[in-house]
Amino acid sequence: MADAFIEGRGATLEAAVAEAARLLAASRQPVIAGLGTDVAGARAAVALAERLGGVIDHLHALPHDLDVAREAGMLRTTTNEAALRADTLLLVGPGLAAAWTQLVPGLLARPPDPDFTSARRIHWLCPGSRRQIPSGLPIETAGRDPRQLKVALAALRALLAGRPCSDLPLPARALTSLATRLSSARFGVAIWAVAELDPLAIEMLAGLIDDLNATTRFSSLPLAPGDNAAGVMQVSGWMSGFPVRTGFGRGYPEHDPWRFDAKRLVESGEGDCVLWISAYRPAAPDWDVAVPTIALTSSQAKFRRHPRVLIPVGRPGVDHDSVEHIADTGTLGCIEATGRSGAVSVAQMLGSIAAALPADGRVWPC
Repeated sequence: MADAFIEGRGATLEAAVAEAARLLAASRQPVIAGLGTDVAGARAAVALAERLGGVIDHLHALPHDLDVAREAGMLRTTTNEAALRADTLLLVGPGLAAAWTQLVPGLLARPPDPDFTSARRIHWLCPGSRRQIPSGLPIETAGRDPRQLKVALAALRALLAGRPCSDLPLPARALTSLATRLSSARFGVAIWAVAELDPLAIEMLAGLIDDLNATTRFSSLPLAPGDNAAGVMQVSGWMSGFPVRTGFGRGYPEHDPWRFDAKRLVESGEGDCVLWISAYRPAAPDWDVAVPTIALTSSQAKFRRHPRVLIPVGRPGVDHDSVEHIADTGTLGCIEATGRSGAVSVAQMLGSIAAALPADGRVWPC
């Protein structure tokens, strides 16, 4: 297999790096997107974007709970604490079935610490299809249609405040019973998939958690999407002061979820060169626009249009050691390679590309 590819043809790594540096140096608005990489790769990507005056964006949408946390705050816990102490789990909305591999071994299948509670009740509010609910777990549901979720949250808040509810699109008895059980929890945790709930639903859920904390202890466990999205968000925060969807085009970081949406930039023609990074899996961008693209991912990735340059990179935690966000503890942690190989890492490749850029720096477009 070739070390790299230029225009779909095998090339040496040195030639691919030189071509990638040429494309980026000639770009007026480079977009560093995907960002499915470990902490070292994310640090190199942010540094490169700052040097080029480019934009950074992750392949998963900006977390919908970000604005809620920034504007009103949000109580959060970790998988480990929930597994040890929670006697009540409230699963909220659809999309959690995709996270069972994370939830079941780390939380749902672990018995709580008997010093805190002897039993655990699991409730699921508006899960959607019955196929979402796994067999073998004692889960009680309230409502079904995810479109009823906001109404259900509003009703729960009203019931907890002692206010009457009527004309509900879902059974009032089930909501009344759920409100009673939530308020009687010793330590409850609400769990949802970040990508599945809109900001209004998350704001209402955060309000429900605040209401419950007036009489008991309740927290939240929002499940971040994969590809080290949470880790990349933290790197972006400590290096630029902002989360992803940040641009450096005016010589300093600016955060704007609309302006610096990678897909919008590419489809509008504002982004004239893309550096796509997806080291955890062979993911490709979902746009179909002819834009010069440098891809650091698996050679198995299926692009709608062949990238100008494709450099296969190693998988963090598999081909090389990595530092990533660990969901169980809610912190960054070291991951030892399980199948160490000679594949280059994203951080190494970005370092090589940066070293190949013109030494006289970039002429800012604005």
